[in-house]
Amino acid sequence: MKNRRGFRLSHRIKTGQQLDKNLTQLVDVGGGLGVTLNLITSRYQHIKGINFDLPHVVNHAPSYPGVEHVGGDMFASVPSGDAIFMKWILHDWTDEHCLKLLKNCYKAIPDKGKVIVVEALLPAMPETSTATKTTSQLDVVMMTQNPGRKERSEQESMALATGAGLVASDINVLSVTFGLWSSLSNQGI
Repeated sequence: MKNRRGFRLSHRIKTGQQLDKNLTQLVDVGGGLGVTLNLITSRYQHIKGINFDLPHVVNHAPSYPGVEHVGGDMFASVPSGDAIFMKWILHDWTDEHCLKLLKNCYKAIPDKGKVIVVEALLPAMPETSTATKTTSQLDVVMMTQNPGRKERSEQESMALATGAGLVASDINVLSVTFGLWSSLSNQGI
């Protein structure tokens, strides 16, 4: 898949918080052509990246310094890394598929590793903000075009994370303008 949201994320990466200095290997699951991972590894040159997607997708990915393209099936296994990154992936799948994927991510990180998920969040209570309206519209599109797929609330996201073995007390959710950054850790960092 083409990375259709890399340009929005680029500003956040260039101006965002520093990533953990101990993070040396980042795996982008469903990373498409590797655009987002290239933005990250260019900004944080101590990080090496694995762009993981279907073989027919990564075969067309351009070469980037510090990024290795790996083809495979995320429901079978995920390459190991200090952190696993997924952007706009979980909303494409049913809860059962998400649990399987998150369990594979959990297996692929060390004791103090992280799973970083970027997804839109539905509010617990109805809101009228533009971001919430957009997320709600996206939820309807997902449900009508892809049965079983959906945007999730923070509570639904937390249930998936804990169901996959991630420690609930170590789940941090940061709301951003359109969506969420969540860092789900394996035994705390």
